[in-house]
Amino acid sequence: MNTTPPALSADLETGLRRLKLASMRRLAPELLVTAKTQRWTPEEFLRTLVEAEITARDQSNTRTRRRLAGFPITKTLDEFQVAASSIPPATFHYLASLEWIPAAENICLIGPAGTGKSHMLLALGEAAVQAGYRVRYFTAADLVDTLYRGLADNSVGRVITNLLRNDVVLLDELGFAPLDDTGAQILFRFVAAAYERRSLGLASHWPFEQWGRFMPEHTTAVSMLDRLLHHCHVTITDGDSYRMRQAKTNGGTPLKN
Repeated sequence: MNTTPPALSADLETGLRRLKLASMRRLAPELLVTAKTQRWTPEEFLRTLVEAEITARDQSNTRTRRRLAGFPITKTLDEFQVAASSIPPATFHYLASLEWIPAAENICLIGPAGTGKSHMLLALGEAAVQAGYRVRYFTAADLVDTLYRGLADNSVGRVITNLLRNDVVLLDELGFAPLDDTGAQILFRFVAAAYERRSLGLASHWPFEQWGRFMPEHTTAVSMLDRLLHHCHVTITDGDSYRMRQAKTNGGTPLKN
């Protein structure tokens, strides 16, 4: 017995294709059979088709936003061990609410390596993508390189404008490598352009009072912090490295000479 649902008529197939209703076009033949068998009302049939199309488009848009975000790996808030972290639960839940993004507020995660900064930053980015926000992730070195390339062909202003079309820009590993004068200046230019317009999320292992250690000009560091911290939620992470704890739990890996 052939259970393949009959194909749509050519005019319906063509119309749905022209309207770019791919999910409706794919599901309609089978749903027509179900609707007849179960005696759906026309409204039930139409609602099911519309809901399927909306769900498929939402999923496609989420995949596109995730791809454009440039995350190196996927991390989620569900995976984050709040109880093992130094981040207070109330702070965690506020950041997870994403209320700081439409308010154009910043977040700064400050603490030693392995204390959850990057995980939290990436997980917040993933949550923002799923909530419909446009997100862009960089390491500090990659962002400065991107701005440098814009400086080389006199397009840095356009590069910054394009970056700020995102709702939030996440900047990881700030201070991991020192900046030269030009790098510090163009990074400041980016932060100044984002000020009170877009949310920034930063992670650094350097306390604010030591930012002069990776920025050559003290005035630039002070001016950058002035803009970053004006509307900012600062979270300090501390404790032992998660990675070191996990290595010890697993028995460690012998070092090779």
